[in-house]
Amino acid sequence: MIIQFNGLQETIPRDLNIRQLIKFFDEGDPHLIVEQNARYIYPKDYDTCMVMENDEIEFINPNLGG
Repeated sequence: MIIQFNGLQETIPRDLNIRQLIKFFDEGDPHLIVEQNARYIYPKDYDTCMVMENDEIEFINPNLGG
């Protein structure tokens, strides 16, 4: 399935929830912020929030600073 991930088109397996998507992309930042279609996803909702075709997903690492 195709999604927009951090501004890039990516192909991922179907039927992933947000927690599984984090594992798929091997993201290890414990302070990760996730947005799905410009909406903040609370960590408590990672298991129930499903990723759908054409979703726009952003992983934001607040500790990278600038």
